[in-house]
Amino acid sequence: MSASSTVSSPSVTKPADSVSPAGLTHAPALPYLSAAHAPLTCEVDAVNEFGDHQRIAIPSERALTVYVDKRELVTLMTLGAHPELLVLGYLHNQRLVRSAGDVESITVDWDVGAAAVKTRHGIVDIEEKTARRVVTTGCGQGSVFGGLMDEVDQIVLPAGAQITQSQLYSLVNTIRLKETTYKSAGSVHACALFSCLTPEPEMLLFVEDVGRHNAIDTIAGWLSMNRAPTLPTACGSLPPEGARFDLGRPGVETVPPTQAAWDGLVFYTTGRLTSEMVIKSAQMGVPIVISRSGITQMGHQIAQTVGLCAIGRATNKRFVCYANPQRLQLQPGLVSRPETATEAKTD
Repeated sequence: MSASSTVSSPSVTKPADSVSPAGLTHAPALPYLSAAHAPLTCEVDAVNEFGDHQRIAIPSERALTVYVDKRELVTLMTLGAHPELLVLGYLHNQRLVRSAGDVESITVDWDVGAAAVKTRHGIVDIEEKTARRVVTTGCGQGSVFGGLMDEVDQIVLPAGAQITQSQLYSLVNTIRLKETTYKSAGSVHACALFSCLTPEPEMLLFVEDVGRHNAIDTIAGWLSMNRAPTLPTACGSLPPEGARFDLGRPGVETVPPTQAAWDGLVFYTTGRLTSEMVIKSAQMGVPIVISRSGITQMGHQIAQTVGLCAIGRATNKRFVCYANPQRLQLQPGLVSRPETATEAKTD
């Protein structure tokens, strides 16, 4: 398969409302999601340091304009790995919808670069909620609506969630070994969601996109679709526990979680931990965040405020825990300090 090949998507059916045994509708069904797909990479002509001409793969980047109830909301620049989940997660992380059940359908058409969102009851005060926009430090000029910052103090994270040092090392190694678009084409960020209830962390979801904020929004959309076990899923019944499945897109790989897995979530990103990334992680109910990069001052302040454990500079066996180290169970025997020049001379 060439670097620009597409992968066909499974059919997605629109579920009916969920009905209790007594015949009463107790929650709206999850939304219908279209199955739009597009190539994640393309090939271009390039010249290397020796003057050799070659064909090389680079990530695709395309504009996706989001319309909510026929009202233009925002244009997202994205790789296009899973645009429906990206849009759902964006709306959720912007606090425009509280759950996937608030949305009736999300239909993406790459021919016109548009995503049409139909809500069940509209978005109350949408003009007011979207009037103030903050351009963030996210790659691809991310933005959040101003009111998002006002709700940080309302976030409550699981009190007892922890990660061990060995789990941290295992998680970082899992990312290192994974075959990714970054390895073949570069220029993308990756985010992943893990369950750390067992000694070996289990990767629940892996997403790459041109911006880290897009990748985390896609994960938020997936969580919104899968976190409520009483609701029908947009992808049909979940496979047996432990069976691997994907959502029909290269760059999006998932393992169906058990309900208990929601209590041990850990988020990983290759990007820096800005205020936007920390807030979105906390909104997803994830108490531990790991980054290959560092953290900003506002990201650190928010992590301290909500009780989120922020770990950065995580490569090989090195890391720095910036906030809430009580969630990190250190195991000093797993790593040794390098010898200093003075110590080496005295041996």
